[in-house]
Amino acid sequence: MPYDYLIELENCALCPRECHVNRLKERNGYCEADCSFDIGAICKHTGEEPALSGEKAICNVFFAHCNLRCSYCQNYQISRNKKKIIGREYTLNAVVSKITEILDEGIDLLGFVSPSHFIPQMKAIIYALNEQGRRPVIVYNTNSYDKVETLKSLEGLIDVYLPDFKYSNSKLSKEFSDADNYPEIALKAIKEMVRQKGTTLKLNERGQAESGVIIRHLILPNYIRNSIEALRQIAHEVSSLVHISLMSQYYPLPDVINHPQIGRTVTKDEYDKVVAEMQSLGLFRGWLQEHESNEYFRPDFFRSDADSYQHPFS
Repeated sequence: MPYDYLIELENCALCPRECHVNRLKERNGYCEADCSFDIGAICKHTGEEPALSGEKAICNVFFAHCNLRCSYCQNYQISRNKKKIIGREYTLNAVVSKITEILDEGIDLLGFVSPSHFIPQMKAIIYALNEQGRRPVIVYNTNSYDKVETLKSLEGLIDVYLPDFKYSNSKLSKEFSDADNYPEIALKAIKEMVRQKGTTLKLNERGQAESGVIIRHLILPNYIRNSIEALRQIAHEVSSLVHISLMSQYYPLPDVINHPQIGRTVTKDEYDKVVAEMQSLGLFRGWLQEHESNEYFRPDFFRSDADSYQHPFS
């Protein structure tokens, strides 16, 4: 029997918000998404970690809306929870057609960005590709505001988990992302991802990821203690063997440009202090960004070719 992705959307409790709205009829949940394939972009993307972008890039599907409301979100053009945003509503066939067109260029990885509230649609896309004999490496690129029960339904379907761990502090997560339980929820979600995939990032002969977990952390200006504690929680409660992607690319968007704390970029001194803590914790696997990376990665989804954004990783 073909997979019916609509069933899970009739009484939506996919993410920790557990809104229980019927997304077949309305957009009244926290994310204000319905049952459509509401997508901001399907494109080649060279801005991920080297093991994901590789030599040719990754094919990324950027879902619209979000189950968080990060005031500083770099993808704000498509993530803001408004009923009418830049997202494009595709049919399943159109999504699959666009993806296969990109995969045919020799790209082996398929990433789903911000999928937590679109998991049934994501599953439908993967199953449709599999029916065509397509089995790219599937990357689940998430803010980590995910339910463990929902993640368990993805076991065997996801090859690489790419979770954020944004906050160790519930006060900050409430202020900046409207989720005071984020640290607890995200840590449990990441533990489940590691349970499924282990701590080893498995690479093929070309150095591309085939299986594993990469945890991202974005440093915020003036909140170095949050970053240090986040790394400590990863090392002590998850594992010091996981791969970490420590990101310095933060830059203030117009909504927060005048904010007294996050209205500027991260200083070299701030970044160096977090790097030093990462090294002292024995988190030796992963990547660092150049301090100036905030000058390179500034996505614009109003462009028709929303791809090729560069992350300078080392």
